Amino acid sequence: MESYALKKRVTQVIIHAILIVASITMLVPFLWMVLTAFKTVSESTAINPFVIFPSSWKFDNFATVWQSYNFFYLYKNTLLMIFFRVVCAVLTATMAGYAFGRLKFPLKNFLFSLVLVQMMVPSQIFIIPQYIMVSKMKALNTIFGLVFPGMVTAFGTFLLKTGYQGLPRDLEEAASIDGCNIGQQFLLIMAPLTRSSMVSLGIFTAVFAFKDLMWPMIVCSNATSTTLSAGLAKMQGQFSSNFPQLMAAALLACLPMIILYLIFQKQFVEGIATSGGKL
Repeated sequence: MESYALKKRVTQVIIHAILIVASITMLVPFLWMVLTAFKTVSESTAINPFVIFPSSWKFDNFATVWQSYNFFYLYKNTLLMIFFRVVCAVLTATMAGYAFGRLKFPLKNFLFSLVLVQMMVPSQIFIIPQYIMVSKMKALNTIFGLVFPGMVTAFGTFLLKTGYQGLPRDLEEAASIDGCNIGQQFLLIMAPLTRSSMVSLGIFTAVFAFKDLMWPMIVCSNATSTTLSAGLAKMQGQFSSNFPQLMAAALLACLPMIILYLIFQKQFVEGIATSGGKL
């Protein structure tokens, strides 16, 4: 019995040691970015592994990139894109998921198979048609152009359909006996019960929108209408780069998601746990 307890304890120590090393390894790039943001160009490019911290902390890099790259517009465009994409995705996916998960209508299986096909096809295939549509609507360099590809989500429809299918039929039958129509059953009874799935979808949509790089670079060519990810990509020089300013800009770009995570940490954890997914 003692040998089994000792073996279990040793196993736990080894597992925790591996997890600690993995966590430190994942934090190294972020710490390197933070430290480089306060260095000079010569310090950031010096080949000396023992010089980790800057000799003097320089805050000029943050002021320079904030004024030079219009970070106010980058923040505004990114936050508006995330907000409208989350609202549109949750709204459309909730209604479509309820229709596919609880209602009966002609060609239901065929239409849902089209949704599954869209999930299997790479998203890059839709870029040209989406760009033509946005261009015809004269919505280039606008918030609507940034939001357009994320207004409807196949993944969200599938996620919400699964959530609605897990609810018992007795709820709808009881509501029907009480005189509720389909709209009232959806709004008052079924939709509130899938709140965890909605939170999961909102989290995934926000993260994917924040990381989206290709579409903002294609649809928004103006510096005042693009997003943080596209703005950072344009800061990278072709032949040389000012790494302290680049890392300062990257740190400023990370702040919105860090603040949102600290505020909605509980919802983040619950949403990921209930959906069974990972970011």
